[in-house]
Amino acid sequence: MARIAYLECTKCGASIDAARPQTVCPKDGGVLYVRYKLSALKSKFTTASLAGRTPTMWRYEEVLPEAVPVSLGEGFTPMLPSREFPNVFIKDEGLNPTGSFKARGMSVAVTMAKSYGLKKLAAPSAGNAGSALAAYAAAAGIEAHIFMPKDVPLANRVECESYGAHVTLVDGLINDCARLLAERKEKEGWFDVSTLKEPFRVEGKKTMGYEVAEQLGWRMPQGIIYPT
Repeated sequence: MARIAYLECTKCGASIDAARPQTVCPKDGGVLYVRYKLSALKSKFTTASLAGRTPTMWRYEEVLPEAVPVSLGEGFTPMLPSREFPNVFIKDEGLNPTGSFKARGMSVAVTMAKSYGLKKLAAPSAGNAGSALAAYAAAAGIEAHIFMPKDVPLANRVECESYGAHVTLVDGLINDCARLLAERKEKEGWFDVSTLKEPFRVEGKKTMGYEVAEQLGWRMPQGIIYPT
């Protein structure tokens, strides 16, 4: 992890060591962002150095954690021209492994979990995040424990189970799933990879921005419409 300088709390600005697994800031529960040693990179990196690299999100390795990737080929999804609106492009994230952008974040989160030697990961999910966690945990040989509302789409539930994940169906909403996970994780020895509960899922998601820039010839669009 030589490229990582430290983890920074987005609330208090504290610098936290990335040499061991971290969840949120121990001082105030703030979300942790990864900060890299960029000064050396700025002096030698050029966009031309990306030529010939594998067309996955891991092509941007200089600004991703330095660990052996747990990868299923995620990222570098196509930019498709809209049939209806001129000069509008659609980034087809459905072509990621497990069918959504969640594959990006889970690839990095599971990569780091494996690097840290973690054995059990857990997350609440209403669908796509659970599918991604199940797939990447299976690829890494790590246990996955997923809490899902009982009315979750059957396809997502079956996908999680087919990858060998331990699925708990909850009579409630995703916040109820998160509560039950939180109540059990310490006793069960699970590491929580819920959204914004660890610093690395967002590292995979950020690569969408790099790809938009690269695929448009390093000319940024006037705007990006993003469903949230």
